[in-house]
Amino acid sequence: MSGGLVVLGSLTLPGVRRSVGYARRFLRDLVPAAHPRLDDLVTVGSETVTNAIVHTDSGDGGRVTISLLAGGDLYRLEVADDGAGGRRPHPRAETGAESGRGLWLVEALSDGWGFRADGARTVVWAEFRAAGNSPGNTDRGLSECSRTLVPAAFEGGDR
Repeated sequence: MSGGLVVLGSLTLPGVRRSVGYARRFLRDLVPAAHPRLDDLVTVGSETVTNAIVHTDSGDGGRVTISLLAGGDLYRLEVADDGAGGRRPHPRAETGAESGRGLWLVEALSDGWGFRADGARTVVWAEFRAAGNSPGNTDRGLSECSRTLVPAAFEGGDR
C-alpha cells in the first residue's frame, strides 16, 4: 500500500453478478460527483469486480472485497478476490472475441494498475489522479480529461 493513503471505505460482497452494481454505487457514494475521473474510476471498479467474479473462486460461492483509498489528489481502488488457483491477472492478446478486454480497459482508464498476491487471493489495484493525463496513460477513457475516446473508437476508418 502506498504511504499517505487512508481508507475511505471497504465493502465485501457475495461473488455474484448483481454485486457489480453495488460496487459501482459504493464508489459513486465515496467519490465527489464533480471529480473529473469519477466515471473512469467507477468503470474500472466495475470491470475489476466483474473479473473477480468471473475468473476466480469469488464467483464460485465466494466473496469479493472492494476498497477505496485516497491521499492528496490520488484515489487508489483495490479489489480482492478469493483466489484463482495461482493464476494472476494479465491482459489477453486481441482475438476479436466479445470478451477478454477488461484489463486493457483498466490500463487505458487508470494512471497505473497492477496486482499483489495476498496468500491465495489476488488484490488488483488501480490509481487515479484528479488531473488525469499522467505519464504512461494513453487517456482514451471516459473522463472529462479524455479528449480521444471518440476518435480512438473510430481509428482505422469506416470498416
